[in-house]
Amino acid sequence: MKYPIIPYRIFPLGDSAITIDFGNVIDEDVNNSVFASYHQLQQHSLPGIIEFIPAYSSLTVCYDIVTVKKRVHNGKTVFESIKEWIEDKLHRQFSFDETVPAEITIPVCYAAEYAPDIEQLARTKGLSAEEVIEIHTSKSYKVYMLGFLPGFAYMGEVDVRIEMPRKQQPQNILPGSVGIAGKQTGIYPFASPGGWQIIGRTPLKLFDIDNENPALLQAGQTVQFYSISKNEFENY
Repeated sequence: MKYPIIPYRIFPLGDSAITIDFGNVIDEDVNNSVFASYHQLQQHSLPGIIEFIPAYSSLTVCYDIVTVKKRVHNGKTVFESIKEWIEDKLHRQFSFDETVPAEITIPVCYAAEYAPDIEQLARTKGLSAEEVIEIHTSKSYKVYMLGFLPGFAYMGEVDVRIEMPRKQQPQNILPGSVGIAGKQTGIYPFASPGGWQIIGRTPLKLFDIDNENPALLQAGQTVQFYSISKNEFENY
């Protein structure tokens, strides 16, 4: 599959990482450029490159400065050398075999005791709680990135009818809580302070250190939520 690369800027992130920034936006086309860049650079990686970290609209490349410095010539800095390599790869027309992870379905109990903010969200939007549930479960969501907590997946975009800003004051959130913040929806893998509007909870474990891949969800994956009863939640 071929992807055009949209305009970007490159800047250092400390002395052992470099970031490619495509703009501070939540946009699927921008995120596609992030992943196209991720695959392109990963397929043509250099000795000393440690990790590629994709985000909503940026890609960070982490490297071992000592290993890279041994390959730098002509008086260039490590940053200049890595930047030149990135620009060379991203300026080329390229394609890659994109293996899209299978869509995962996630059960969610939207009962009031697991959804402390669903009634307030519904009233604010002029909807019933049932309509909020129907809207939230009516589409698939792309996992744009992981962050904040291990295994916390930022997904989007929610229907404009259920968009809600974060709370002004964070509250204690239980593991598995499903929330909305702006255009995003996400699931808390662990108990944590948080400001997202909580509209349900899943019985699934989002992060398990004993698994080869601890995070249940991966960037680039798609997620479909479906509603379950309180009894199904408690006996899942």
